[in-house]
Amino acid sequence: MVPPGFSVLSYAPLSVFEVANAVLSEPLYEVTVLSAKGGHVPNSFGMEAETRRLGEINVDTLLVGATTSTGPAQPELLPLLREVAASTRRVAAICVGSFILGEAGLLDGRRATTHWLHAALMQERFPKAIVEMDRIYVADGQIWTSAGMAAGIDMALGLVEHDLGRDKTRDIARTMVLYHRRAGGQSQHSTLLQLSPKSDRIQDALDFARRNLAEPLTVEQLAGAACLSPRQFSRVFHAETGISPAKAVENLRLEAARFMLDQGRLPVEQIARSAGFGDRERMRRAFIRAFGHSPQSLRNAATPLATI
Repeated sequence: MVPPGFSVLSYAPLSVFEVANAVLSEPLYEVTVLSAKGGHVPNSFGMEAETRRLGEINVDTLLVGATTSTGPAQPELLPLLREVAASTRRVAAICVGSFILGEAGLLDGRRATTHWLHAALMQERFPKAIVEMDRIYVADGQIWTSAGMAAGIDMALGLVEHDLGRDKTRDIARTMVLYHRRAGGQSQHSTLLQLSPKSDRIQDALDFARRNLAEPLTVEQLAGAACLSPRQFSRVFHAETGISPAKAVENLRLEAARFMLDQGRLPVEQIARSAGFGDRERMRRAFIRAFGHSPQSLRNAATPLATI
């Protein structure tokens, strides 16, 4: 479902369903573009999409596209959306499309997310919702919401995984040449993105570190992954990222550990080992330095993920 002036990136998640059909050689998904009134709807580039009226056909999954603002939705859209949601298996909003769900009352009492720039406004505008401000996407029963635009692809893969299972979804992501598939509970702020190295060698070292967090990850190991001498590696790494290799590794470990804590499935001691901290005390000190709170206090404050 697209609102007037919808961002063209709202179409990006649809590619997941298209590729699913191609990879599995079976028309599992049929995509139809809908709007409140039907007919031609302009997008953010001024081009028009041909749409059918929302409610005209039965749908299994309704994706709500995003506009380029958080302004009010079309008044005629809201009752239609509530009516369709009552008979639809799931409703998912991309980026600030979640504001449309909020206006329709579909987020009341539910966990949801949106682009981090607008999360505080979303919580203010829809106080009955539980806005998780730093999530790639959130699934709370029938309602799914995603962060900024590219996160809509991650959410679409989550929807497909719910339908088809992890193995088939992995094949779909691989066919789409996705460099790294992000899970719903992952932070919107990626350590790898913040470091943003300029050369492939330093990127290779960081990728090696992320895949082997449980290992010691010495400068010598990282330098070997980058095919550089330890001295040259340390100098180039700092020049490209602005921090030391040791600090970068700690940030990657903190990101991984926090994700595992939010999932709520593993004991803190096991998370400390898996993330490479060695023991819970060393991880506790790192968390307090980075977040001002212990791992256990952050876990206690987290809302468990809904069972879908």
